[in-house]
Amino acid sequence: MFGPSKATRDAEFTAFVSSAQTPLLRMAYALTGDSHAARDLVQEALLKTYLAWGRIRTDDALAYTRRIIVNQRIDTWRKTGKETASGELPEGVRPDGSGTVDARDSLVRLLATLPEQQRKIVVLRHYADMSEAQVAEQLGISVGAVKSAASRGLAALRTHAATEGGTR
Repeated sequence: MFGPSKATRDAEFTAFVSSAQTPLLRMAYALTGDSHAARDLVQEALLKTYLAWGRIRTDDALAYTRRIIVNQRIDTWRKTGKETASGELPEGVRPDGSGTVDARDSLVRLLATLPEQQRKIVVLRHYADMSEAQVAEQLGISVGAVKSAASRGLAALRTHAATEGGTR
C-alpha cells in the first residue's frame, strides 16, 4: 500500500547517520587527505542518500553512501585535476584505540603518495574492509584489476613506510 511515513523514514535516516558518519568521514579523509574536503564529501553524500532513502534498503545504505563518496571524489579529481592534503583530521574523527594520531597521520600521508586509483582500492579494500568483488563492483573495474592495484599499492606503501621509518 503506502510506504513508511516521513517521520519513520527520517528517524531511520537519522539513526543511519549517527552510526555511519564517523566511518564515512574516515574513509573520505583517507581518499582526500583533507579534513574540509572529507566533510564536504560526506555531507553531499548524505544529502544524496537522504534523497534516495525511500529506494535504499537499510542494510545497503552504507555501501550506497560509500559509492557516492567515491564517485564524488572521482568527479572532483577530474574537474580540478589536483590532489589536496592539509594534514588536518576532520573534527568528528577521534582516535579509536587503533593507533596514535601520529600513526594515523603517517598512514594518510603514505596513502597520499599513491596514485588515485590505487589509493581508492587500498582504502576500500583494507580500510573499509570490502572484498575484492565489492571493490570491483564499487569502482566498475575487474576483480583482477583490484588485486593487482591493491598489491602494487601495498608494496608502494611498504617501501615508503620503510624509507620514512629509516629517516626518522
